Amino acid sequence: MKYSKNESRQRRKIRIRKKVNGTFERPRLVVFRSNLHIYAQIINDLDGVTLAAASTLTLSKTEAGMHCNKSGAEMVGKEIARMAKEKNINQVVFDRNGYIYHGRVKAVADGAREGGLEF
Repeated sequence: MKYSKNESRQRRKIRIRKKVNGTFERPRLVVFRSNLHIYAQIINDLDGVTLAAASTLTLSKTEAGMHCNKSGAEMVGKEIARMAKEKNINQVVFDRNGYIYHGRVKAVADGAREGGLEF
């Protein structure tokens, strides 16, 4: 059976989520990628609470020329790291959400690491 690209990603996502869980001490950093924007959230799965969120959509309102490319994704990573530091979150579990760890997804991770988050 042939699956579409999105169906394959959803199947990978389920496999990943069996292993990756966010706790109070180490919440989960999730990346979602659309055609127009890239989003990142820090989630505590035990309580079901989103602790911080950043995206190119929210950053484009404050910074002119924000696009959904690698540099924009890196800025999203730095912003989510800054928000996490404000809430005294130093360590996270990275959830690539079924996407390949390459390009924009990797740029978010690198930006978060530059911002001071530990994976």
